[in-house]
Amino acid sequence: MPSLALGAAMTIAVLDQSFEPPLPPSLVSEPAAAPNDSPLLDAYSRAVITATDVIAPTVVRIERLRTASPVRNVGAKLRRGLTPRNVQPPTDETEGSGTGFVFTPDGNVLTNSHVVGNARSLRVTLADGRTTHGTVVGNDPHSDLAVVRIDASELAVALLADSSKVRVGQLAIAVGNPFGFDATVTAGIVSGLGRTLRAQTGRLMDDILQTDASLNPGNSGGPLVDSRGRVIGVNTAIIRGAQGICFAVAARTAEFVALEILQHGRVRRSYIGIGGQTVPLLRKVVRHFDLMKETGIFVTAVEADSPAAHANIRSGDILLKLDGAPIAGIDEIARRMTHDVAGKPMELTLLRGTHLVHTRIVPRAVT
Repeated sequence: MPSLALGAAMTIAVLDQSFEPPLPPSLVSEPAAAPNDSPLLDAYSRAVITATDVIAPTVVRIERLRTASPVRNVGAKLRRGLTPRNVQPPTDETEGSGTGFVFTPDGNVLTNSHVVGNARSLRVTLADGRTTHGTVVGNDPHSDLAVVRIDASELAVALLADSSKVRVGQLAIAVGNPFGFDATVTAGIVSGLGRTLRAQTGRLMDDILQTDASLNPGNSGGPLVDSRGRVIGVNTAIIRGAQGICFAVAARTAEFVALEILQHGRVRRSYIGIGGQTVPLLRKVVRHFDLMKETGIFVTAVEADSPAAHANIRSGDILLKLDGAPIAGIDEIARRMTHDVAGKPMELTLLRGTHLVHTRIVPRAVT
């Protein structure tokens, strides 16, 4: 019997050891360290902060004003014994507001056409708190852009970037005054290039940047900038009900419109009546037709009774050359549609399916 007791005791001891057996030293490892994202986040934050420091001093708030008086019948009030000192003078009321940014040292501000509208009076508030009167130099509803002149000194000036070098995925930062919250900064990326929107006039606007940097009413006319604080676009529209789908007029288009307004008071242009976007061409197509550019303009829409319609251009065609010169993108053809080419026949080369098609188109002046 003693041997049985001893055996039972030994069995219990073995079971206790097998419940938590020691591991060999080679199998013991330290807990994995969490990845350190601080340098990456710090770099992102520094980029946004740097860009904001550069562009924020140039951003202004623009308010459309209308004159209104709380006293509807001043004559009746006077007849009841009120003196002129008892009668409150007319006041200015805000009927709409938006954003703009200074782009010349002598006080020219770039904004959206729909921000200034047909306003007879504008109030412009600078980033440093100064308030001044604004005068519309020129308004171009076809591109939803306008130039406003202000009388102020010691102005910070925004720099316009070459938006043709913008790439999908790059950082995009918006500064504006949504819902009256001045100098609001949002950040995201460039989500798409060469989009087409329809202006309030019904004309198609080309060379539009898409971004997911959050925009709200009041952001209109504000700058969309890169990581160096250079303007790559002018914020212009959102899709209501969508998440992160916002649009800006590309800086190269804005520069062209602004220069036309400053030189002529309006934008003198021609048009051919297409909507389109820049697309890459298949490499075998480029080699087969010996093309000089690897991109073209994919036609997404053709306006009725337009020069493009009369030239038998169809949706789905890809425009390649205009008067023998390659047209690599939608912004390029838009810049070539100047006032000087109106009424002049131009040779157009396009790709339809697998065949090159040559046609003649006569741009029409925009009236």
